[in-house]
Amino acid sequence: MTAKATNAKPPTRLDDEEAELRRWTPEDVVKKQLLPYKSVRTLKQKCYRRQVFHHNDAGRITFSPESIRRENERTLVAPIAA
Repeated sequence: MTAKATNAKPPTRLDDEEAELRRWTPEDVVKKQLLPYKSVRTLKQKCYRRQVFHHNDAGRITFSPESIRRENERTLVAPIAA
């Protein structure tokens, strides 16, 4: 092993403030299944049509934890009361 590999720090967990600043690309969202879309192309098309909550950072589509929450809340299906 190299000295660089043995001295590497373990990954640390983000605190709440840093976690809220996190942004995901459409590829990350589909890979991690954060939204109910199976393809990146479909998700991007929905964003272009402004049908999905997202951010347009410098012309790039990104998703924050808040936009993921809002989109999941918007597409929530309530159970039928018996």
